[in-house]
Amino acid sequence: MLALRGRDSDVIGQLLEKQGHVSVKCTDVAHLAGELTQGAATGIVTEESLIGTNQKPLWDWLGDQEPWSDFPFILLATKRAGQRPQEAIQTLARLGNVVVLERPIHSETLSSAVTSALRVRRRQYEARGRLVALQTAEERLTQLNSTLEARITERTEELSRANNQLMQEVAERERAQAALVQSQKMEAVGQLTGGIAHDFNNLLTVITGNLELIGRMGEEPRVARYANFARQAAERAAKLTHQLLAFSRTQQLTLVPLDLNALVEGMTDLLERTIGPRIQKKLLLDPEMPWVSADANQLELAILNLAINARDAMPDGGELTIETMIASPEGDALADGRYGVVKVKDTGSGIPAQLMSKVFDPFFTTKPLGKGTGLGLSQVFGITRQSGGTAQIESVEDAGTIVSLWLPVCQAPAKGEKEQAPQWRAANSAQGQILVVDDDDGVRRFMVECLELLGYSVLEATNGPSGLELLAANIPDLMIVDFAMAEMTGLEVAEAAHRIMPDLPIILATGYAETDALGDTEIVHKVLRKPFQVDDLALAVRAILEPALEMADSD
Repeated sequence: MLALRGRDSDVIGQLLEKQGHVSVKCTDVAHLAGELTQGAATGIVTEESLIGTNQKPLWDWLGDQEPWSDFPFILLATKRAGQRPQEAIQTLARLGNVVVLERPIHSETLSSAVTSALRVRRRQYEARGRLVALQTAEERLTQLNSTLEARITERTEELSRANNQLMQEVAERERAQAALVQSQKMEAVGQLTGGIAHDFNNLLTVITGNLELIGRMGEEPRVARYANFARQAAERAAKLTHQLLAFSRTQQLTLVPLDLNALVEGMTDLLERTIGPRIQKKLLLDPEMPWVSADANQLELAILNLAINARDAMPDGGELTIETMIASPEGDALADGRYGVVKVKDTGSGIPAQLMSKVFDPFFTTKPLGKGTGLGLSQVFGITRQSGGTAQIESVEDAGTIVSLWLPVCQAPAKGEKEQAPQWRAANSAQGQILVVDDDDGVRRFMVECLELLGYSVLEATNGPSGLELLAANIPDLMIVDFAMAEMTGLEVAEAAHRIMPDLPIILATGYAETDALGDTEIVHKVLRKPFQVDDLALAVRAILEPALEMADSD
């Protein structure tokens, strides 16, 4: 309040106090301007308090108001007749938001004017809040807009990284799926070829065995010669079955520590005769001299097969490189660890990309008709897998092929450690009773004929149950039982026979070696692989019976 004359300030102050308002009495215009700077809802000013005073502080404050502010004044003026003086009109204009109340003023009028002024000022404060909120939002929007491009770039990079990772995962899943399909295909084909080889070995046992008997017993030289020709053909068929068994990984391998470098160097002469003079041969042997666990004969056969394939792929000459090394595998094809690797490289015609998934399939070949059996690479694959490794192939058409044989690394044996092969003594006569159990009539009759010719007494049974009945009714010195039979497997028959006669020696004959099924049982004294010849059967039987009979005679 600025009311400098009379009791106006006291009366107005009492009225405002009754209404619950707080009022400040100002002594001059400068004081009023200072209080307005501190903050107020409205200002009550008497007209005469402004006349003849320094009004500049008030006009300066009004000029410095925020855009949202239009401070309300209540001007108490003296009632005049006619127009107001020019100075009074200018003062009203400069005050701006002003309500003029002429004296005398009723208290209710003043109270109503104060209430209106307070409402106006409150609305201004609300507008200020909204303006501040809008300004804050605008600043945030400006800030967001300034960083929008950077955030879009960052988000785009994140999406690109996520997309790249997704594509890598999809590609990896496709590779894993392709590897799984290939593995399942190879496993299925392996089971098929293993079963075929088993049945074929039974036939070959009968064919080769009887041809051998004809050759031995025939008096006509021509008959013996014809039988020998037929037996040689049957042996080639047995070799084909041998390759099928290698692919199906059901062939029994003799895994021993091998020096890869020594094995490759030992094949030098054989490889030179095989590949001929038009192909240059190069050996790159690892100075670490890797030792691996493998079957020496089968590994040599695998390398020879690869050399023959390389030769056929370079009809106009080229270069054959055999390299040994120690490496660790990448991917899921092999378990982690160190492996000895033999790489056979050629500079030949290569293999078309669309055929790469089929190269290890049995009977698949890229050679002309009649130039190959299609079992070379499949046999290589089977040998390495059964040895605990794998075979891998890389090829570019018209640029050559690399086949890598991965084999588990092992410790080199102690010096002077050699495997002694058993030496069996051949006998001119034989004695003892043998029980033969086989569900294949041809194989069983061949074994019976051979054993009887050798001088043994023979009992025969067509299946496991009938064999056990004969065993219970007799006391044979030896039992020969086929592994794969319909009602009872040979191993089941052997276990049942062991319960009846714990000391009975047993020979298990099989067309293929399911090593997991045979296990390390002590019940079976020997495993006889089909197809076998008369001498193989005779040695196996004599190795078991003659020591036992000699011991019985001495007792």
